[in-house]
Amino acid sequence: MGFETPTDIQTQAIPLLLEGDRDFIGLAQTGTGKTAAFGLPLLDHLDPEWDHVQALVLAPTRELGQQIAEQLEKFAQHKKGVRTVAVYGGANIATQIGQLKSPRHVVIATPGRLIDLVKRKAVKLDRIRHLVLDEADEMLNMGFKEELDTILSFTPEDKCTWLFSATMPREIRRMVGQYMTDPLEVKVNQSATVNQNIDHQFALVRHSDKSEAIARFLDLDPDLYGVVFCRTRRDTQALAEDLLKRGYRADALHGEMSQAQRDRVMLRFKQKHLQVLVATDVAARGIDVDNLTHVFHHSLPGEAAYYTHRSGRTARAGKKGISLALMGVKERGHLNRLSRTLDIEFTQAMVPNPEEIVHARLSTWGKGVLDLPVGRGIPEEIWEQMSLLFGDLSKEELLRQVVLTELRKLDTGTKADLNQSAHGKPKRDWGDQDGRGRRPFRKKPFKKPYKSKGHHGGGASTPQWEDSKPGKAMGAGKAKKKHRKKGGFKPGGEAPWQGKSSGRPGFGVKGKKKRY
Repeated sequence: MGFETPTDIQTQAIPLLLEGDRDFIGLAQTGTGKTAAFGLPLLDHLDPEWDHVQALVLAPTRELGQQIAEQLEKFAQHKKGVRTVAVYGGANIATQIGQLKSPRHVVIATPGRLIDLVKRKAVKLDRIRHLVLDEADEMLNMGFKEELDTILSFTPEDKCTWLFSATMPREIRRMVGQYMTDPLEVKVNQSATVNQNIDHQFALVRHSDKSEAIARFLDLDPDLYGVVFCRTRRDTQALAEDLLKRGYRADALHGEMSQAQRDRVMLRFKQKHLQVLVATDVAARGIDVDNLTHVFHHSLPGEAAYYTHRSGRTARAGKKGISLALMGVKERGHLNRLSRTLDIEFTQAMVPNPEEIVHARLSTWGKGVLDLPVGRGIPEEIWEQMSLLFGDLSKEELLRQVVLTELRKLDTGTKADLNQSAHGKPKRDWGDQDGRGRRPFRKKPFKKPYKSKGHHGGGASTPQWEDSKPGKAMGAGKAKKKHRKKGGFKPGGEAPWQGKSSGRPGFGVKGKKKRY
């Protein structure tokens, strides 16, 4: 079956699940071998001579359900007579009803489709001995709380429930208290679940530049084969369409697509007709593709469990891989929290500039030229024609012409540096900006402040108020009006220029009025 060394969750869970009929909780991240951890003991507990459903495995998505079914079928090859079936939404329900008419020992299902089949009396759950809840936290995140309660009500109370989850939120604890009895619990250290062959990187870019940044990484490495993870379906579709318009072999995978569409996209991706797959976290559950070189995070996930799941798509079977997060400067704190939680080190990657892309592509092109067999496969008449055309050129001249021709194909134009500085305040992503990169504003007219000039006996000075035009002094009327607005004196009282000298600018000598 390809197993050499068991993972932590397999080492701890399998002996406990083989021992006896006990409820069980396994806390481990995605991609840590949980299917084998529950699948092998589950098959051991089955009796092929009983022609009814003995075990039910619930999964949050179609892709994960299909993956579990495929692995259980491989495991079941070593136990004759065991029959499994996978039922999920998006597929023909009549076909699934037909499959369930023949005896099945294990049913792998998504919650919504299973309830439909139970209501149609296509499957009975009243005699199952084992219930497995895989990715339980993800099922709750997807809103399957009521469906899970309904399904559990169809099952016998004396069954064994095995719950596997990456986290233990409050709703999971509620389910444990309501439906499980004194469960055994195994928790795998999160930091130990991160593949050590993954190079974790980040690039600081503005949100509006992320699509261009991904395009540049694709330009830099023609052999790049990876997945871009987005948070929302809208972002997923928009990014895939943008990459497609730019000429890249890309497509989207999200929950709004039909099962036929998703299967078609996954087939093209597995056959490498697509270079990059843009997917949501939920739709990517169960993606099992070999030789992925890169995982891009268009937006950092909120939880460490999601980051582990995403990055775990690459660096499989002992190979190396890169997990690259595109993020803004303000997200450094979140990145540091992921680093501490998962005990991994992130290194900064720079978005390649056009010159770097050209040099890399020319190098790849040159190596490809050298790998071609010299002089083979060229028809004689074409060789004679080209010899006459280029025969007068020297070796250097011919090489320059060939390189220039390839350079024109690689012309990337004049493009800006997308990398943000790790220090200082990041620029805001305004729509319209002025020449200095700032948001334009309407300038207010300049108005000079209060100013005093000259002296008049006793050190007192004469007040001068100036209008917006330099050099134009205010008249007495304007001065009085200005002081009334500021509450400088009350009507009928003594104006500042009528009182005793206070030694302050603008007040006259004792007993004398100032004229303006």
